[in-house]
Amino acid sequence: MFSKKKNISKLETDQRELYEYARRRTVQKRRLFQHFVIFLVGAVLLIILNVVIGYRQDFTPLGYDWFVLAILIWTFFFLVHLINVFVTNSFMGKKWEQGQLEKLVRKQKERIAELQKKVDLNYPLPSNNDEKSTSDIIEKNDFGTTNMPIND
Repeated sequence: MFSKKKNISKLETDQRELYEYARRRTVQKRRLFQHFVIFLVGAVLLIILNVVIGYRQDFTPLGYDWFVLAILIWTFFFLVHLINVFVTNSFMGKKWEQGQLEKLVRKQKERIAELQKKVDLNYPLPSNNDEKSTSDIIEKNDFGTTNMPIND
């Protein structure tokens, strides 16, 4: 009659995270391989276009044939992609990300505790023995407006 709530264990959550991480890494490596294949085909086509067909043979920026510069620039972008997938990801992978997240959460908790101390010092809650009326609790601040403490 009523649907039962599934209890998702910590193990299932960890397995799902590991699967997602493995899937993301596989996609990154597949895209890198695709980039490499396209780079090789494109470089060969540029060489054929210039050397065999003779397209724009007289165009030589910086003293090099234009296709050499195009291939060098493309090689630079491929190397950046390669470094991003293999080097940067190993340094800034899942463990690094988790550490940064924990660091930020710890800083936020410290800041919240600091602010809570300031609130407790500036606006102490009335004790149950010493009941105050609402007019006693409302205070005027420096700007002439009233501050009403909010009690949950």
